[in-house]
Amino acid sequence: MATDVSTSLPPQQGDRLKLRKPKSTSGDKAVGAVSHTMLILWSLIVILPLLWVALSSFKTSSEIFSSPFSLPAKWGFNNYAKAWTTAGIGSAFLNSVILVAFALAIVMVLGAMCAYVLARFKFPGSRAIYYLMLAGLTFPIFLAIVPLFFILKNLGLLNTLPGLIITYVAFALPFTVFFLFSFFKNLPHEITEAASLDGAGEWRTFFQVMLPMAKPGLASVAIFNFLGLWNQFLIPIAINAAGPKVISQAMASFASQAGYNVDFGSLFAAVVITVVPVLVVYVIFQRQLQGSVSQGTMK
Repeated sequence: MATDVSTSLPPQQGDRLKLRKPKSTSGDKAVGAVSHTMLILWSLIVILPLLWVALSSFKTSSEIFSSPFSLPAKWGFNNYAKAWTTAGIGSAFLNSVILVAFALAIVMVLGAMCAYVLARFKFPGSRAIYYLMLAGLTFPIFLAIVPLFFILKNLGLLNTLPGLIITYVAFALPFTVFFLFSFFKNLPHEITEAASLDGAGEWRTFFQVMLPMAKPGLASVAIFNFLGLWNQFLIPIAINAAGPKVISQAMASFASQAGYNVDFGSLFAAVVITVVPVLVVYVIFQRQLQGSVSQGTMK
């Protein structure tokens, strides 16, 4: 029978063995110091411009040019009010929220169902469908703009939010299926068999058993899709030029309409309004994102 080495030694020596820790070499310390230094520099490169933009959003254009790194002479939300109303950021923001919410809900449901079927069921053509989904990840948006324009025009969906929603879903679906495929593939088959023995059908098994188990993967891919859809610029410019503007179109229009007489305070306020939803979504779902990464590494 195996025994603990520390118990067979004298008390003092056993205590030393328990308290003994592996010594770090000079190479490990050097690597740790370099990595921490690089992380600190990278954090400063990312955080400082955001702080400067947030600070400048409370200034006037003359204050920004005269003293770019000083505090505002007067704190107020005039720039935010001007950007929200005069520049049209408010209506574009609401349009983007509606657009991304509907597109994200549709792509998550369709992507999860497609990934589940491809991962758990074997049927003729399943591998071909999966590889076609992977091929969709490599297809550039630029090549699809012209045919997509005429397809939506013939369907009467050009310059409309429903047309944008369908387009967003089509471009986000391959990545969603690819990301969730491995999660459903690695779920134990015994749970599916147990649900079947309890009388659950395929729909109930998917929505009540398998889908909750893939919650970390769903949260992660939802964050990635939200970032991609919220920051999308080329598709709205190409197929929604005369329709209701989204946030990226409004930002581009606001930055270019004044020529050289740009109200930089209001422009920076509009940037902050655009960035805040992304930060809020990430802060809310960061635990699920970290859990999905650790779960994937354990598998």
